[in-house]
Amino acid sequence: MALGTSGHHCLFLALLLLSTAVYGQPLSTSFYATTCPSLESIVRTAVTNAIASESRMGASLLRLFFHDCFVQGCDASILLDDTGSFTGEKTAFPNVNSVRGYEVIDQIKTNVEAACPGIVSCADIVALAARDGTFLLGGPTWNVSLGRRDSTTASWSQANSDLPNPASSLATLLAAFGNKGLNATDMTALSGAHTVGFTQCQVYRDRIYNDTNINTPFARLRQSNCPATKGVNDTVLAPLDVQTQVTFDNAYYGDLTKYKGLLHSDQELYNGGSQDALVKKYSSNSAVFFADFVAAMIKMGNISPLTGTDGQIRANCRVVNSS
Repeated sequence: MALGTSGHHCLFLALLLLSTAVYGQPLSTSFYATTCPSLESIVRTAVTNAIASESRMGASLLRLFFHDCFVQGCDASILLDDTGSFTGEKTAFPNVNSVRGYEVIDQIKTNVEAACPGIVSCADIVALAARDGTFLLGGPTWNVSLGRRDSTTASWSQANSDLPNPASSLATLLAAFGNKGLNATDMTALSGAHTVGFTQCQVYRDRIYNDTNINTPFARLRQSNCPATKGVNDTVLAPLDVQTQVTFDNAYYGDLTKYKGLLHSDQELYNGGSQDALVKKYSSNSAVFFADFVAAMIKMGNISPLTGTDGQIRANCRVVNSS
């Protein structure tokens, strides 16, 4: 029997309900419009204060979001502290010497709880803080879709296996991002987050001593306070972007075209491979880079969020709520 109009309508509703059950509820930019209307201004104020105290913090909050989303999805699992019976993600190799800003998230959570207790997830706070950190350093802004909930688990092993390593090849980077539903353009645009921030000598040491596709004066400059001997000056910082390390711009890509990428994985984006043309485009057109970066950040923010009744709204971002 042919379906009438009402039949089509019922079928559509059934499919809609099925898709919601399978894929979870979609995120929404207006998720807290009535339950916590002051949320975005609370986050913006706290991030503004954090960056005023330390300009590096904008980059750190951006990295925190990236390292959260790549492990179990954007679920604030990275914020969970170790306990006697639980090992979180903070001590995983990609996080232990690079991820920071946990105290800023704690402060934002405290401020949000004072205004809207029990309403806003830590995962959404991390997403908003990353956007605001980018914007306050001179980068683009965008509407953040919200409605994520917080995980009750974390995965130290997945953090070690899924987060890209600074020694990664282009093929490895493309695979790591591809596994999260992000394509080559997303990967190259998101790598542009390295236009802000710093990293430690122990992370870039191999690059400045062992790679051949590196600008020689640049390598010597970095070698001046990062000796070849492991264990010496390991935590000395160098900027990921040579010129404008606390301004979110497209200078990172210009560095790559001059073979001044600080990490091996950075220079892999411009090394005779598939991303060379895009790196050149970004280096000469910041508007194209900003647009692609925003699109990739929104896409990354949609990696496997917990929604509806999954997960919980943690009262303290560092620990699972006691049942």
